[in-house]
Amino acid sequence: MMPPKIIVASTDFSELSRHAVEYAADLAAVLGAKLVLVHVYQMPPMLLPGASGVVAELAVRIPREAEEMLVAQAKRLERPSLEVRTVLKEGDPRDGILHVAEAEHADLLVMGTHGRRGLSRALIGSVAEAALRTAPCPVLTVHPR
Repeated sequence: MMPPKIIVASTDFSELSRHAVEYAADLAAVLGAKLVLVHVYQMPPMLLPGASGVVAELAVRIPREAEEMLVAQAKRLERPSLEVRTVLKEGDPRDGILHVAEAEHADLLVMGTHGRRGLSRALIGSVAEAALRTAPCPVLTVHPR
């Protein structure tokens, strides 16, 4: 088995995902792999095309601020031994993250886990769980502890 050359790490900018992204960056640096940092945002239903006024401003502001946060997070990961690229997508996070992993020919997908159990996980769903079931590559989930 060859060590990963392309690692995709997803972020939702939470403390939990920050921990997973830092782990992915450390791993990529040690292995000499490239790191692709991905964020997938979903527009609230009220912000669909055709909206006006304040709602239209939010439809512009959400992706702009997501891009700024993604670039800032990538800059915090910078080190001489690490190449980091960013990908920002709109859509369902489960589908978007898996699409990026496939498009980037990822050897490893790294994700944080919220550790939900029982009814909460069944009702809310889990992006990490969906990735574990359907990812085109191995998935490493990182718990904050």
